Amino acid sequence: MSSQSTLSQASSITHTRKTTTTHIRSRKGAEPIVCLTAYTANMAEILDPHVDVLLVGDSVGTVLHGHDSTIPVTLDAMIFHAQSVRRGVRKALMVVDLPFGSYEASPQQAYANAARVLKETGADAVKLEGGATQRETIRFLVERGVPVMGHIGLRPQAVRETGGYRIVGKTEEECDALRADADAVTKAGAFALVLEGVVEPIARELTGRIDIPTIGIGGSPACDGQILVTEDLLGMFERTPKFVRRFANLRETIDTAISDYAKAVRGRTFPDHDETYGGGNGD
Repeated sequence: MSSQSTLSQASSITHTRKTTTTHIRSRKGAEPIVCLTAYTANMAEILDPHVDVLLVGDSVGTVLHGHDSTIPVTLDAMIFHAQSVRRGVRKALMVVDLPFGSYEASPQQAYANAARVLKETGADAVKLEGGATQRETIRFLVERGVPVMGHIGLRPQAVRETGGYRIVGKTEEECDALRADADAVTKAGAFALVLEGVVEPIARELTGRIDIPTIGIGGSPACDGQILVTEDLLGMFERTPKFVRRFANLRETIDTAISDYAKAVRGRTFPDHDETYGGGNGD
């Protein structure tokens, strides 16, 4: 093998090197971490070259299944979607949400379910919601080889407790609780922390306060990374939260395409000769 081909092969291997939790931790205060959600193999394959982290979020319940919250999502559903995403991932770190009811009872329950997720899906890590209240669970998982991404601030799994999707950090009491949560998750051994729906000044403060990367969603540009629900940024829904920037309007594009298809079928212009077998090309 020539030195040139060896170099080319090495370059290719480097380019496709799998992202690990160690890589993500090392990005603290350095190059921003790009994160998005994925629930299917096709979407994962499209996103994988562009992102550092792919989250199989329990948001699948609202995005794909039409629920009004993430609470109905089951562990089996998360595993099913994560198995699909795994087939489309080559480079990104793949993280899977532990859904409501799968980790709160005890650290032992959390470990049994997290271990099942990692074994059955090939995921790299799990994510769970909660700060100080989940300190012991996070520590229990990490000590047993389960990498954990934390999640504090607005917690979608807690909407029944909090009375809805509320922005957090507007009062000093809430800010103190956020500080305590961030410290607890960090000390318990999480490799990164999602800050959702957190008022900008306290999200910025927390990013400087802890030594693991913060991933913002409705947080601060100062966070070490950002995440959005992919379908939100693609403009698949009529309404999106304030923190979402639409980088496309696929809902309108799809509507136009389907309308054109329906007209073509009703007008008998689809399929034409080139789109049928033996329709004029000798096929």
